Amino acid sequence: MSSPEPASVPTVWPGTAYPLGATYDGAGTNFSLFSEVADRVELCLIGKDGHEHRVELEEVDGYVWHCYLPTVTAGQRYGFRVHGPWSPSSGHRCDPSKLLLDPYGKSFHGEFGFSQALYSYDLEADDPVSGGEPPRVDSLGHTMTSVVINPFFQWGSDRAPRTPYHETVIYEAHVKGMTQTHPAVPEELRGTYAGLAHPAIIDHLKSLNVTAIELMPVHQFLHDHRLLKLELRNYWGYNTFGFFAPHHHYSASRIAGGAVPEFKTMVRAFHDAGIEVILDVVYNHTAEGNHLGPTINFRGIDNAAYYRLLDGDNRYYKDFTGTGNSLNARHPHTLQLIMDSLRYWVLDMHVDGFRFDLAATLAREFYDVDRLSAFFDLVQQDPVISQVKLIAEPWDIGEGGYQVGNFPGLWTEWNGKYRDTVRDYWRGEPATLGEFASRLTGSSDLYEATGRRPGASINFVTCHDGFPLNDLVTYNEKHNEANGEDNRDGESHNRSWNCGVEGPTEDPRIMTLRGKQMRNIIATLMLSQGTPMLSHGDEVGRTQRGNNNVYCQDNELSWMDWSLAQTNADLLEFTRKMVKLRKSHPVFRRRRFFDGKPIRTGDQIRDIAWLTTSGTEMDYHDWEARLGQSVAVFLNGQAIDAPNERGERVVDDSFLLCFNAHHEIQEFVAPQGDYAQRWTAALDTADPTGSSDVVVAAGEKISLQPRSLLVLRKTA
Repeated sequence: MSSPEPASVPTVWPGTAYPLGATYDGAGTNFSLFSEVADRVELCLIGKDGHEHRVELEEVDGYVWHCYLPTVTAGQRYGFRVHGPWSPSSGHRCDPSKLLLDPYGKSFHGEFGFSQALYSYDLEADDPVSGGEPPRVDSLGHTMTSVVINPFFQWGSDRAPRTPYHETVIYEAHVKGMTQTHPAVPEELRGTYAGLAHPAIIDHLKSLNVTAIELMPVHQFLHDHRLLKLELRNYWGYNTFGFFAPHHHYSASRIAGGAVPEFKTMVRAFHDAGIEVILDVVYNHTAEGNHLGPTINFRGIDNAAYYRLLDGDNRYYKDFTGTGNSLNARHPHTLQLIMDSLRYWVLDMHVDGFRFDLAATLAREFYDVDRLSAFFDLVQQDPVISQVKLIAEPWDIGEGGYQVGNFPGLWTEWNGKYRDTVRDYWRGEPATLGEFASRLTGSSDLYEATGRRPGASINFVTCHDGFPLNDLVTYNEKHNEANGEDNRDGESHNRSWNCGVEGPTEDPRIMTLRGKQMRNIIATLMLSQGTPMLSHGDEVGRTQRGNNNVYCQDNELSWMDWSLAQTNADLLEFTRKMVKLRKSHPVFRRRRFFDGKPIRTGDQIRDIAWLTTSGTEMDYHDWEARLGQSVAVFLNGQAIDAPNERGERVVDDSFLLCFNAHHEIQEFVAPQGDYAQRWTAALDTADPTGSSDVVVAAGEKISLQPRSLLVLRKTA
């Protein structure tokens, strides 16, 4: 720590209250910070030698403190000291001994050193909750610093792909995990934005016909002290404190502020390849945690404005997320920060959409989730945010937090019911066939009432949160011992099935079954109406060795193992074939819901028909049957009612999908009548690469292998 040096303070102009944060205009920099509770605010300029120069912010407009420094340019490190009340019982936690990071900071530099310096309460106190006076240990030198960035970038002819939902295939990935072991990515670029933009990675995604990459959190985040003590790290990144800044550890550039142009270059490379960039964003909580967390920025700037405090005892935080705190989306300045951040990522960083972690938390105005909350209203009317992809994880851990199907019309949702139903179907769990039919056809029961289309259903079976696909068919139980929590963390009800043996095995029978189950799930995902999402590595059979919660495993357990692309080449080929089949046939990616009903009358062939194994249309009793029964579905390529983008009628081949989740061979009869005279196999999950030469005429029998899916195309 060093004391201020008034003689070195630069020329100070009044500046403007907006934009908030540090804004370099090519000549100087405007600084602006909101704090309603502050009595005084100091801007602290930090030299490369660590020395600090404090500038008193004397201009205040609407609780926004600001100045303009004509001599400060990009690369300058800075922070704030906020003087105000220390009264935890009233919800106020101002502590000017803490160098506070800019909530609007576009880049950060340095590292955190966890010690008394980061905490405003006495770590040795008998009662740290009530606290008394804080120890006032200066955090300079123990915390990161904010960095003024150069906002100018040569985007050239960059254009957003704007892929419609019905043509979208999402690939969920982690910046570091995706690139850390790839042999074609230069070592110095592995684990970085530049590495992710490498042609080898982009070529892999293009070979899968992926149209969007959904990146796990890249907002600047904190590695928890608890994890660091265990020699673990906050790998997933769901611990944000900088909502405007790309995480600096993912930058190949070590220059302060270098992550920003590197991220932009990555986005431009993806756009050149026709791939959208979607960010997984965490606006439901921050890295400061609960009342025993460090003072990094929001807490010391205006605790009561930024956080939901516990009714009746403002010493504590409301926690809808299990992370210690929840952002106060009821406060206008917190809402402004969220919206300003979203617009920044779209307008300045050119991203194409967002997946909102635990999005139900953002909707909580009081106790219950409110579909008409202020946040949703703002998004609806915002001319920028309303035009990009908005994906909700529609749940949090609070009461009433499971809100699948209840988000407004602009939003799409991770469909947890799709995940559960598909898992249950292929492991032979009893459930109603109607549920499976609904999920396969776009979940109209969840989305049609709000005017949404099938694309609103983000269909997934695996994601970062849980088992990868290989582990889903290899383990019945979680094996999270490596996380240091005695296997207590993670989900215990995985809806997984180990196919007879827990963990790896050399038994060829079980290995064959596991391979078939993986193909069944990938095929079902790509044949379902809605927007499919693949989890990175599932296409090559990535494993986490039974760990279903690798949030803290920044190592080979969670990274992509690219050698599997050769080891499991058949699975990779199958996945490519499956996604290509979907891309080639609009009947699998309809813009509108099916008109046909599960049970129909008359002889008219509608857009969809559900058939028994005998080739007859299903009746009421068939629908009441328990899952585990085999079923076929006819998709009529001549009955697609939605036109293409030029208003032309869409005509496609017709298909018969035969599902057999039974453990025995099942005989299917090709339906007679107007369905087709002849069917030719387009794909069979019983084969490692999906190949099949089956040709069957109407009325003939087809033998389906146990636990397999056969796709037949009408050829006459």
